[in-house]
Amino acid sequence: MPLRLPDRLPAIDILKRENIFVMDETRAHSQEIRPLRIVILNLMPLKITTETDLVRLLSNTPLQLDICFMKLKSHTPKNTPVEHMMMFYKDFNELSKQKFDGMIITGAPIETMDYEDVEYWSEIQDIFNWARTHVTSTMYLCWGAMAGLYHFYGIPKYPLKKKMFGIYRQHTLAPTLPIFRGFDDSFTMPQSRHTEVRREDIEAHPELEIIAESSESGVSIVMARGGREFFITGHLEYAPDTLDREYRRDRDTRDDVEQPVNYYKNDNPAEAPMVSWRAHANLFYNNWINYYVYQTTPYNIEDIK
Repeated sequence: MPLRLPDRLPAIDILKRENIFVMDETRAHSQEIRPLRIVILNLMPLKITTETDLVRLLSNTPLQLDICFMKLKSHTPKNTPVEHMMMFYKDFNELSKQKFDGMIITGAPIETMDYEDVEYWSEIQDIFNWARTHVTSTMYLCWGAMAGLYHFYGIPKYPLKKKMFGIYRQHTLAPTLPIFRGFDDSFTMPQSRHTEVRREDIEAHPELEIIAESSESGVSIVMARGGREFFITGHLEYAPDTLDREYRRDRDTRDDVEQPVNYYKNDNPAEAPMVSWRAHANLFYNNWINYYVYQTTPYNIEDIK
């Protein structure tokens, strides 16, 4: 089954060119199926890029997904056309009256700020609390993961001496979990961050389980509430050229930018990136949708609590 997306969403044409089956709302209305409702709180500045990255991963499930996008009322994006936001995004105030089978909360380019100094921190806290009673399973990514761990459990973040930037090998610590079904013993994950959370702080909370980590990049995936929450410090959703674009953008404005590690062929930025994370990224999202959303969410969506 395909994804069900809002009519005229830019990602539709992009993904159709990649031979990915998507369905617009007009066609989906003719099918008598209860689609799984997935809401994405997109905090990234390049909204369309992040939309496409996430939709690409969600497209591989055999289930029909009804995707909608949430925006903050307390923050106005500067890098996305107002028309796009008005057409495809809804305020939390409007969506808060609804329930969803799954939710994805992205990162944001504000990780070096104290949480309380973020202009929309109060609204983010409201959304985090709301998700616990209105969503079956929520996935927190990068800054979203660190913010969620801080909000719910008081887990602090620590500044890194230099940016964690590149592709890092991760090891599964709970390989029998359904989220890792079909996984190898290790997998790779893109990282692009200036801060970290630490194992000892997480282990102080028995309700949290570190399920994947790296000897180089540290904690990568934390699970809570039996899979109703996943906190992922990296970016399995990244497209092949995302780190390359970040590197070239920053290199053109600063002289202290190091190239992403374990990324370019022959470690040479003049050559193409070597994609090593895509298969496990697709498997991870497919497992999340199947085992932690579809298999656990009630048929009557109003029964979510």
